[in-house]
Amino acid sequence: MTNFERGEWIPESLNGANYTNVLDVFDQACSKYSDKVAYSSFGHNLTFAALDTLANAFAYHIQNNTDLVIGDKIAIQLPNVLQYPVTVLGAMRAGLVVVNTNPLYSPRELEHQFNDAGVKAIVLYEGVAHNVEKIVDKTQIKHIFTTNLADFHPFVKRNLINLAVKHVKRMIPKFSLPQAVSLRSVIFSNSGQKPQLVDCKPSDIAVLQYTGGTTGVSRGVMLSHANLVSNMLQAADVISRAPSHWKDVVVAPLPLYHIYAFTISLIVMEAGGLSVLIANPRDIPSFIKELGKWKFTGFLGLNTLFVALCNQKAFETLNFEKFCLTISGGMALTHDCAQMWHKATGTEIMEGYGLTETSPIVAVNPVNDIEIGTIGYPVAETKVRIINENEEDSAVGEPGELCVFGPQVMKGYWNYQEATSAAFTQDGYFKTGDIATFSEQGRLSIVDRAKDLIIVSGFNVYPNEVEDIASSHPDVLECAAIGVKNDVTGEQIKLFVVSSSESLDAEKLRAYCKEQLAAYKVPKLIEQVAELPKSNVGKVLRRMLREDN
Repeated sequence: MTNFERGEWIPESLNGANYTNVLDVFDQACSKYSDKVAYSSFGHNLTFAALDTLANAFAYHIQNNTDLVIGDKIAIQLPNVLQYPVTVLGAMRAGLVVVNTNPLYSPRELEHQFNDAGVKAIVLYEGVAHNVEKIVDKTQIKHIFTTNLADFHPFVKRNLINLAVKHVKRMIPKFSLPQAVSLRSVIFSNSGQKPQLVDCKPSDIAVLQYTGGTTGVSRGVMLSHANLVSNMLQAADVISRAPSHWKDVVVAPLPLYHIYAFTISLIVMEAGGLSVLIANPRDIPSFIKELGKWKFTGFLGLNTLFVALCNQKAFETLNFEKFCLTISGGMALTHDCAQMWHKATGTEIMEGYGLTETSPIVAVNPVNDIEIGTIGYPVAETKVRIINENEEDSAVGEPGELCVFGPQVMKGYWNYQEATSAAFTQDGYFKTGDIATFSEQGRLSIVDRAKDLIIVSGFNVYPNEVEDIASSHPDVLECAAIGVKNDVTGEQIKLFVVSSSESLDAEKLRAYCKEQLAAYKVPKLIEQVAELPKSNVGKVLRRMLREDN
């Protein structure tokens, strides 16, 4: 496969509905399931018909009341609330490229992402608007749409929730964005309007999904409509083997701005299912209280979340009568976690594996053939190779780098052609950086991962980025970050520091890092050392630090 062909094809073997882009998925679902509930958030339901109407209103506003044109980038910086699917669908209908943006990002991270992508518009939750305020003048952003958590709710409930969020819980820091407009007012003032149809090709970029590179520089992964539709169909092919009611009430606590949850949400929508959006899954008592309102059938999660729920007595009292499907991704699933979940819920966890660059799903354990400790089999229309350092195929059972070829593999990295070229083998396979083995039966297992990557609650953290920030502190001569085991988050960041001051204050250094890094990237453990282990050419040996921890 040539570079030109990546991201352009959708396998005919899976595409019975003849989808050509993500909008086809949306449109067919909204037409076929118009009266069914598509999403629920804070006790308010949104039908497919309402989703269609609201998204049309947003798209109409973009086309008729802004200078945004087809191909422009719009950042969506929202938690899991009803506004997320509405604005994503509306933006795509207007021909814009969605730049999924983590609300936890610091101003420094936002500035890099917005400028790298060339973002010209943003939809953001008011609770993070103060961070955007700090950097918006340094970007190309001209159009800002702000929203609070319950803006799509009826009058009484909207005001009760929004006022509580702002004045009781004090979750909305003060901000000043004079150019901002209310998303709610924009959409409801254009209610009933329909946008002009946009000719959206399979090869067109649908989403710029940012991920850390091995150097710590966050890069935009170009995921085309064909990439996303293909991966949706590939995953649906596996999930369809579950009991047919799996989609009736699917709990969605993982952030939709993360590609794992984004793609799974497409599968639920395509099947006409209901997604229960959880805006803050870290508030476990409130999360369990919400779960108590539903006879849920499916659950999208990861190891950290499963453990947190199983450690709560109240979780065991929930109604699992119709529960039949649990999907896990984002981080490795442990045997203990799988056993705890099965004991509490009566269901096994279907673990998969993927990367942002593969939309994300590469392999998954079949519903009725789950083997914990493996990532199952490659999804349909996907070829994998396990290669040695000379790009030669490894023997069965021999570890090597996992490489992937398929319709879900990205077009490339935005603005990073050299990195794109380096990410592929000569015959067009994407090099994951993860070390894997094949069994005789063709089942895959990850035996090691990109050597320095740290995964905190499913989020990738690259040590170089943490080290770059920490080393800019005046008391830090040099430092090195590694991941160490944590029962709650899977891993936590430990920073080893060589300091110019014996009285280095770890808390002050942590606060310094927090000003410039998302909270999950901030070192939880800081240890002052006399020197860092290095190779004979001066390279810091993180491996030796990990071995001692």
